[in-house]
Amino acid sequence: MPVSLTRVVAFEARHRYHVAGWADADNRARFGALSESHPHEYRCEVTVRGPLEPVTGMIVDLAELDAILHQEVLAPFGGQDLNQAIPEVASGATQPTCEVLAGHLYRRIAARLPTGVVLERVRLAEDSTLHADCTEPT
Repeated sequence: MPVSLTRVVAFEARHRYHVAGWADADNRARFGALSESHPHEYRCEVTVRGPLEPVTGMIVDLAELDAILHQEVLAPFGGQDLNQAIPEVASGATQPTCEVLAGHLYRRIAARLPTGVVLERVRLAEDSTLHADCTEPT
């Protein structure tokens, strides 16, 4: 019987919306205050599913999941400027929206999970009023 498990981690990071080829005035006109670098206390919820291991009663060892989240979320992005820390954002290919960030984190985490454990969802919240869910690789 598949069961799901959700682990939550939080980190502080900064970002801004800015199209590199546009003048500062055009960025301000399009993105308003979001064109300036500003901080968020991000909350990342990671839900995995899979069968219960008969002896431990776990889907995944929590220490292993915590290590993955530390290596793939907290260490690379905590305290960072996301406009510089994420290659596709730094290149100007996309903006560091909740939607883009959730997809980026989904790909990183899914690639690290043990065999038999499936990433069901990554939810990334910028604050209590805004979050994005990624439920499959983007």
